[in-house]
Amino acid sequence: MLKPGPAWAVGAMSGTSLDGVDAALVLTDGERILDFGRTDYRAYSDEERSALRAALGCWPGDPGVDEAAEVVETAHAELLSSLLDAALVGFHGQTLAHDPDGRMGPRRTHQAGSGEVLAEVLGRPVVWDFRSTDVEMGGQGAPLAPFFHFACAKWAGLSAPVAFLNLGGVGNVTWVDPRQPGPEAVGAVLAFDTGPANAPINDLVRARLGMDCDEGGALAASGTADEQIVEHFLSHRFFHRIPPKSLDRNDFHDLLEAVRDLSDADAAATLTACAAAAVARGFEHFPDYPRALYVTGGGRLNEALMVALTRRLNCPVAPIEDIGLDGDMLEAQAFAYLAVRVARGLPTSGPTTTGVAGLIGGGRISYPD
Repeated sequence: MLKPGPAWAVGAMSGTSLDGVDAALVLTDGERILDFGRTDYRAYSDEERSALRAALGCWPGDPGVDEAAEVVETAHAELLSSLLDAALVGFHGQTLAHDPDGRMGPRRTHQAGSGEVLAEVLGRPVVWDFRSTDVEMGGQGAPLAPFFHFACAKWAGLSAPVAFLNLGGVGNVTWVDPRQPGPEAVGAVLAFDTGPANAPINDLVRARLGMDCDEGGALAASGTADEQIVEHFLSHRFFHRIPPKSLDRNDFHDLLEAVRDLSDADAAATLTACAAAAVARGFEHFPDYPRALYVTGGGRLNEALMVALTRRLNCPVAPIEDIGLDGDMLEAQAFAYLAVRVARGLPTSGPTTTGVAGLIGGGRISYPD
């Protein structure tokens, strides 16, 4: 176990965009952020990305899952081996399937990659499988960064309610009141997935243009959104659910079909408008309108998406760098922070973040032999 006091931990995140693995060092006691350390990134090759994409929606034992797990473990081992000036590793793995409501059978979630394997390879304790216990206890298993977002608001010296929006393949938001004593306090945080974000946009430009993403939102900016499609999108049952709530990457699988007959530019503009409209709909659930929205993840680099958010929201919208944080590495840093919380026996989720009945600590720890 960790010694008392602050410790350096390294966190790693492989997100729903399937671009690669982020890793980052954080100095924390599991409550406060004391310092941020080195970061690094390892892109997936086209072959690796294909193996991961082929396993999306699959569960342990399904064809392709072992191959995907090997890709995840190899990429993480290569990246993390250069960041081992840390006492502990936080390993999220790659989410392949997520069904916390049991729509396809038992309630479950599946992140490919073994922390036991990484612990042996890296020679460090690895905290992993962060989501399963939460799901087993009745929670959504996501999002898991809210307690870290609260610590970030404190670190940045914020003194009024704000929101942190992560735009990866799926969007998720955390409303934070940094005036509260801690993330466990009543009224401190509220978090939930907002809806699809980069995933359908990336799938569109990949299928039509052979590109990985709409770079900077240039394609969307040249088109016009079909507001009828946006309004129909907002009628999806997901938007009528009270948070906390979470999504699987493929829950809005029919969105691409909805824009099939639009031009490339108009289709990209419509999908971008859908992502922004989903966030705006999510604001309806906040207990107090935030003073600002700080955006992290790849979506903050999409100018068309940032403009769409600004048009639909009544607060300033800014990249998270405006308060001194790293939008490329925030999720990796979150799992470094959460790893220390797990090691210290502190909760990692609760009723207002994942909907679990009480405050619980997820994750398990694997030690090298």
